[in-house]
Parts: sequence; structure tokens; C-alpha cells
Amino acid sequence: MRGYGANPPDPKWPGGAHVAVQFVVNYEEGGENCVLHGDEASEAFLSEIVGAAPWPGMRHWNMESIYEYGARAGFWRLHRMFTQGGVPVTVFGVASALARSPEQVAAMREAKWEIASHGLKWIDYRAYAEEDERRDLQEAIQLHAEVVGDRPTGLYLGRTSVNSVKLAAGEGGFTWISDTYDDDLPYWLDHDGHGNAISPQLVIPYTLDANDMRFATPQGFNSGDQFFAYLKDAFDTLYEEGSRGRPAMMSVGLHCRLIGRPGRAAALQRFIDYVKGHEKVWLPRRMDIARHWMEHHPYEAPGLRPSRMDEAAFVSRFGGIFEHSPWIAERAFRLELGPAHDSAAGLHNALARAFRAASEEERLGVLSAHPDLAGKLAAAKRLTPESASEQATAGLDALTDGERARFTDLNTRYTEKFGFPFIIAVKDHTKDGILKAFEARLENARDEEFATACGQVERIAYLRLKDLLPS
Repeated sequence: MRGYGANPPDPKWPGGAHVAVQFVVNYEEGGENCVLHGDEASEAFLSEIVGAAPWPGMRHWNMESIYEYGARAGFWRLHRMFTQGGVPVTVFGVASALARSPEQVAAMREAKWEIASHGLKWIDYRAYAEEDERRDLQEAIQLHAEVVGDRPTGLYLGRTSVNSVKLAAGEGGFTWISDTYDDDLPYWLDHDGHGNAISPQLVIPYTLDANDMRFATPQGFNSGDQFFAYLKDAFDTLYEEGSRGRPAMMSVGLHCRLIGRPGRAAALQRFIDYVKGHEKVWLPRRMDIARHWMEHHPYEAPGLRPSRMDEAAFVSRFGGIFEHSPWIAERAFRLELGPAHDSAAGLHNALARAFRAASEEERLGVLSAHPDLAGKLAAAKRLTPESASEQATAGLDALTDGERARFTDLNTRYTEKFGFPFIIAVKDHTKDGILKAFEARLENARDEEFATACGQVERIAYLRLKDLLPS
């Protein structure tokens, strides 16, 4: 859920491009469900027949004909459009569809289009057993290599299961995968979605919004003008953001049987012309993006990862973030920790939740565990390393006799009034500022000061975490 956070990296696109626009042609025609292919029913997905249902054990002549249009006419219209415009393309090719389309494959290769894998058949894997899906993946790779001449090094399955990304990354031969829709930039994935480590896998997120599939879904595009307007708005937004120092990536998803129809193809041509009318645009294949990212943003093993630690290691490392209160780390560990908690802000939120949910007596115990500022523990050099360092930043380890006497008096009066020591995030203040806050807070009512002190405890914890984890 965290991703790159508020400050994504500069992708450093070639030529200082403000945006990388990547066109994908999904080649599925011939890989759809059909009883002639040994499937149990006819296809029902992404056609002119919106809301179609599978016909068990029967051929759906109209559906087959619609898919055939994509191979017979739509593909060639797109091929002319992109080759004449000099626009690179990545193909998401269903292996069985490619096997039934040798002339189209030859044209893809002649145009130097990247041919990535779109799986073995146009299958919905949500209910597949993991081993069956793994077997299909291996068969898809083998068939793709036979038909195309090389094994695929990119993969977008589309209708995935919870195991699909893990299986793709574990296979080991894919430079990139695209079965996510979660960012405007590539990123490195090194877990399987359940917190288990896997070898680093480059992910180039795909799109379902800037995608002609919405011509075939409810609440979608019903004219080429709508499609063009949506693509233009997406491009304009990203181009503007890129010009302001936040370059990103735009994927455009296309299907031969959908956008390949004349009344829709015109909108795609207008968009291609519009994009090419801008100077700071990079038009790559997905493999080009992958190679660029690997060169400029190679995988870097992260440092401390709280969400990957076992309980003993977690409590040992973070049990002192709230002064002498390891029970806070113990309770935080039992929350739903994930990568979003591997930053200072993220882990602080988990620890603060445990602190805030505690009883008033427990929170009072945390307050009481904090040492007096420039008090007896400091003089005896018995502060925790964190407290000693913090007090030193404000010069509290080098007081004059007069300053020490003043702190002693304030400490005594404060503790007698409130029943816990004065607590302030000293890194936020100078010595004079601390003294002014000391005197001002002595005027608070007990409930108000208790809340103020708790807030300062949380602030101290956050500043400590910032020394350990990325912000």
C-alpha cells in the first residue's frame, strides 16, 4: 500500500521525456474458449456481445466470428497504423492464439514488436489449483518458444489467481511481469504477496482504464470520441506532472477485435498523432522500459524491514522506542504489519496504535519510565543511549550551575503537580525553548498535560524511528 510514497523516483527517461507512452496489443484471437479447442463452453469475455454468457458444450458462432475479425482484419489495421507511424509495440500474445496465426506472428517479428506471453489460453485462473496453473505456464512458455522462435521474457496473464505473480516470479525467466495495476512507474517486487521472500522481480504495471476493453463492458466507452478524450486527459495529466519533475509511464491496452474496428481505430490514430505532436515523449516497448529501469534503478536490497522480522527480533529491536516499554512493540507486532510499516511513519503508526489503545494506567507507566530532563539519571550517566543522545542535542549535558538549578526546580514542581516527569521531544527545541515550554506547561490542568505528554512520547518515538528507517 505504500509504494514509492510521496516522493517517487525520477525514472530518467531517455531524452528527458516527461512521460513514457507504451502501446500494448493483446493478441487473443484463437486462444479464446471454444469447444473446438477442447474447452467446456464458448467464450463470453470482451466482445461486441456485452454481457454474453458461456454456452456449455456448444459453439457460439457469432462469438467465434467476432474473435476472427480481430485476426483477419483488426490486427492488420493496427499493424499498418503502428508501423507507418514508427511506433513500437509490445504484444501480449496468448500462446495458442499465436500458434494459430503464423502470418501475424511473422508480421510482428518483421516490425520488431516485442512478443510477450499472455498465457497458454484465454483462461480465468481464479479457481485453478496452483500446480495446474504452473503446468499451464510451462506449457505456454514452451509453445511460445516453438511458435515465435524465442521464449517470452515478459508476461501478462490477465485473468489471474492469487498464485499467478508468485509463479511467474518463481519461474525465473521473465525480465518483467505486468499483472498489477498499482503504480505509474515500474518497481521491484521481492515478496509473493503474503510476506514471503522471492527473488527480485521487475514489475511494469498495466492498465484497465486506458484500455479499449471498456468498449465491451458496462459503464465503458461507447464511441471513439470517448476513448480519445480519456486517453488525451490521461496523457495531458502525466505530461504536465512530468514537466514539473514527476515523469511517469502510461500504458495503453488494445485488442485487435475491439479497437481494430474502423469506427474505433480512428480514435486511436488521433491519439497516436496527438502524442507524437509532443517533444518530450518516449515511445518504448515494455522490454525497453525494463532495460532502462534495470540500468538506472537496479534492485537494491532494503535495510531493516520490520514486517519481515519474527516477534523476538522485532521486540528486541523496537522495544525501547517507547522508553522502557517493550509491551508496546509486542502488541504492535500482533497487528497487521506489512510493507507499509517498513518506514518510520508506518512503524510509528503501529506502535502508536498500541500505545493509544492502552489503559491510562499503562500509558502513565510509559510516561513515568522517561527520565527527568537534566536530572539525576543524566548526572549519574544512567540514561538509555537514545535519551542521552537526545538530551545532548539540546545541550542538556553541558549546563551551567544556574541552569542545572533551574531545571531541578522545574522538575520538582512539575512532578509534584502531575505525578510524572516532564517530557518533550528535545530534538525539536533549543535549550531556551525547552525551558519556556517547561514553564508554560506547568500552568496546564492535569488532563491537558497528560494528553500533551503522551503526544510528546509519540513524537520522541517517531524521531527515534527516523534514525532507523526510511521516512
